[in-house]
Amino acid sequence: MTTIGVEEEYLLLDEVTGLPVARADKVRVDAGVASVAADREVQCELLQAQVEVATPVCVTLEEVGGHLLRLRHAVGAAAEAHGCRIAACGTPPLRHGRPVAVTDRARYRAMAVQAPQLVVEQLVNGMHVHVAVPSREAGVKVLNRIRVWLPTLTAMSANSPLWDGHDTGFASWRTVIFNRWPVSGVPPLFRDAADYDRRVLQLLESGLISDTGQLYWQARLSDRYPTLEVRCLDVQLRADQAVMFAGIVRALAEIALADATVEAPVPDCAPELLQAAMWHAARHGLSNTLIDPGGGRRRAGDVLYELQRHITPALDTAGDTRQVTALMHRLLQHGTGADRQRAALREGGLRAVADLIGGESTTP
Repeated sequence: MTTIGVEEEYLLLDEVTGLPVARADKVRVDAGVASVAADREVQCELLQAQVEVATPVCVTLEEVGGHLLRLRHAVGAAAEAHGCRIAACGTPPLRHGRPVAVTDRARYRAMAVQAPQLVVEQLVNGMHVHVAVPSREAGVKVLNRIRVWLPTLTAMSANSPLWDGHDTGFASWRTVIFNRWPVSGVPPLFRDAADYDRRVLQLLESGLISDTGQLYWQARLSDRYPTLEVRCLDVQLRADQAVMFAGIVRALAEIALADATVEAPVPDCAPELLQAAMWHAARHGLSNTLIDPGGGRRRAGDVLYELQRHITPALDTAGDTRQVTALMHRLLQHGTGADRQRAALREGGLRAVADLIGGESTTP
């Protein structure tokens, strides 16, 4: 079975004010020395009000869920010891008037010089799914075939509607913020691995990006691992929703590999249509229509049904069908994280949003 791994980013919010607090170094150290989390599993991020966790390589979705809960609880306990709590949301409901400190690493300091205002506003948290691929050549073939599904995944994962204490009108404001970097959005089509590497090298040699970590495409080949990395997802309120996306992404990759093996045509979608479809997904989440992989505008539920039908053979092989299908059904019934945050805001204001996020972030 194809192996997978998941990375999640969390905010650290003050227990009283709900504002982001720069305590990541302390929280990371305490979480790392705890008996339930290895140091390498809890990592720093660009800003000191964020931490990132990374699961080990997993074979089953049960492993993914177990590791994510373990890590959420480890970081959550460490955060509480320092007067804050973790928030598994794509953007902070509230922000300080002053910038949060940048983590003291050469790469992050260089980014702050390169794009000061973007770094100030980079209080955004995503979920990244790594899927093993047999080679970089195979990885590019998968990338070319799953890119048309990235707007759908973005809509499903939307969990960042709030910014500076108000509703942005976007289900995934994180997507909008990330798309301001030089190399971002839906990845282009590549002829092969050599074409991918050549184009990345050109970006590096031009000085437009300083390292491959600044390839902010919503899916890309990993330089550190033999994987394809899907990065379009907002971090999820609940760990089980993260597990659902791990299963979906793995199934999409396996279907794409199978299609490439029999030389099935690569899905054709004009780049401008795909870019607009991503904006539409970030704007509405699942509350409106979606643009399907063929470029048609349809009800969100119909597109999710098409996605489920598309990946069912791979889900069946992995034994994931029942779990993923049930979670997709619950998503359609109860809404995205963005829908739930907005409902809490209507019912009880920002305090209710903070309680929702705080309560759900360590819920199975």
